[in-house]
Amino acid sequence: MYLGKIFLIIFCFAVLFLFSFFFLLELRRVSLQRVTAWNEDYKADCAVVLTGGAGRIREGFDLLSRGSVRKLIISGVHFNAVLDDIFPQRPFYGDIKAEDIILEKQSRTTYGNAQQTYILVQQLQCEDLLLITSYLHMYRAYKVFRKNFPPQYRLYKVAVAPPSHQVSAESYVMETFKSLFYSLWAY
Repeated sequence: MYLGKIFLIIFCFAVLFLFSFFFLLELRRVSLQRVTAWNEDYKADCAVVLTGGAGRIREGFDLLSRGSVRKLIISGVHFNAVLDDIFPQRPFYGDIKAEDIILEKQSRTTYGNAQQTYILVQQLQCEDLLLITSYLHMYRAYKVFRKNFPPQYRLYKVAVAPPSHQVSAESYVMETFKSLFYSLWAY
């Protein structure tokens, strides 16, 4: 009986150690992502914005307005949403045509974003894609998109900063847990 309790304690510590090790490894991977939206010039057939944070849609519109992409997919939009509700600044981008913007309303997760976007880029005959999301979300999003797209498909990261340019420790921890969960089944 005594040996069983010792074994159980050792086993629990081993599991805790392994989980801590993998959590810290994943936290490091998540935290290595950097803002790239303002540092590089991009050009691709299409861009996809993963909804969920401020600044992402504006970055997509800026790329479309500059002619850096020919089609903009906004993925994960509420099923009742219309373009002017999502981006009320659209009238200030006079040269953008509404038919160059696709609102993807089926997905609710990063995995769903990747699946639905792949269908759309095939229909739009895009040969390469800019992936626009926050730098905190980029590690997981890129891994999921990479897994759902063929290996030869060109996929580029466009990571934007949050409005305050600050991310809380809680946000890093939450994103790390999500990334660990996704690593079990999505990539």
